[in-house]
Amino acid sequence: MEYRRLGKSGLKVSALSLGSWLTFGKQISDDVAEELMVAAYENGINFFDNAEIYARGKSEIVMGNILAKQNWSRDSYIVSSKVFWGGDLPTQTGLSRKHVFEACHAALKRLQVDYLDLYFCHRPDPETPIEETVWAMNDLIRQGKVLYWGTSEWSSQQIMEAFNVARREHLIPPTMEQPQYNMLHRQRFEVEYERIFSEMGYGSTIWSPLASGVLTGKYNDGFPEDTRLGMKGLEWLKEKVINDENIRISRELSKVAADLGCKLPSLAIAWCLKNPHVSTVILGGSKKHHLIDNLKALEVAEKIDASVSEKIEEILNNKPFQAGF
Repeated sequence: MEYRRLGKSGLKVSALSLGSWLTFGKQISDDVAEELMVAAYENGINFFDNAEIYARGKSEIVMGNILAKQNWSRDSYIVSSKVFWGGDLPTQTGLSRKHVFEACHAALKRLQVDYLDLYFCHRPDPETPIEETVWAMNDLIRQGKVLYWGTSEWSSQQIMEAFNVARREHLIPPTMEQPQYNMLHRQRFEVEYERIFSEMGYGSTIWSPLASGVLTGKYNDGFPEDTRLGMKGLEWLKEKVINDENIRISRELSKVAADLGCKLPSLAIAWCLKNPHVSTVILGGSKKHHLIDNLKALEVAEKIDASVSEKIEEILNNKPFQAGF
């Protein structure tokens, strides 16, 4: 396993990590969730990602039970939660000081840990002053309940505003962003976030490296049964990512992967790893052998040289536009 600094912080996070969105407490059994976490940990993964909204809290309960059962040394792994969608009542959602505090305490209880290594603002909250949220996160860190706080799917302008508030008030600024990033979704990460990466030293824990499964190749010849995009409630996601152009890209990339002696998922994950601003790539999965296969992306990344990169860019034909170029 390779370990990278989380931005300019001193925290070393495994280049590949394990997330629980759509799987823990919902798509897979608790036994399978444990099998995945154990396999990940034994292969050097030290970061396990979660959120209060995942399976409405059940995901954190499942993960917490596994952590308690395995009894791994607390200084050997990193665990996260995210705050925004906690419930249906007005005080159970958003980034108000009240919800940020109560969501943190609830996550600690569900995960059965004394502190969260990483705590993300899951989305920006236009109804809460950024000063209120920055102060709340700062206070949680001062209290020892959170070690690092960050953002998820915030604009660069919103992130810079949080930085400016922290500087002005002498508070602890955010450390990392959790954005979507993959071969099919590049503009924000590669262009909009460039300044916060290069100038502010922001870290990143990217999600959906396989573009919701499109870059696994399993949709190349039709829509199979028993897939994530076939789950009830994800019709919007299926409609968004399954189209002729994405399938064309997947088919052509599959040939590149074959030439490199690997599978398409490993190539797609490896491509993300090649970006120096990626601190860790969050892997999902419902089967242990898929997770083990995806760990091979670290080896595949070494095979992506200039010529392979150029071939991939030709297939993608979506290199982000940068103003002035």
